[in-house]
Amino acid sequence: MTTTSPPPRQVILGVARSDAHAVANHLIAMRLRESGFTVTNLGVCTPLEEFAEAHTAHPDAEAVIIGSLNGHAYEDLRDLPALRSAGLLQVPVIVGGNLSVGSKKSDRDHERLYELGVDYILGDAEQLPLLLDLLRAEARPPLSRV
Repeated sequence: MTTTSPPPRQVILGVARSDAHAVANHLIAMRLRESGFTVTNLGVCTPLEEFAEAHTAHPDAEAVIIGSLNGHAYEDLRDLPALRSAGLLQVPVIVGGNLSVGSKKSDRDHERLYELGVDYILGDAEQLPLLLDLLRAEARPPLSRV
């Protein structure tokens, strides 16, 4: 009996357009690769359009993961509704990091990102593999019972 291994799991990772923080990006990419993912890492200062292009090039990607540490996530992601309306980035968009400027954070910071179309906001990159596993399980058709 021949068994075939499942195709590798693919994600697209990068840092938002106005942000040049590279260390966390590389650590997250390493952690995801250790968890068995193929990571297309777009690096820092990545415009949202490049995430869309990468998803077009890698349509099997399970998610687009965008980090932002400089607090300008909302400004960097404000074109997300237009891209989605154009049929692009039809995959979960996960955002994490320091998502707003200033030391005082509010729930409104997250609400604004969700209103743009961000699907998930994570406070800890260690949550990524679990979230990706949960999303994959939800996307699977239920097993038929005989």
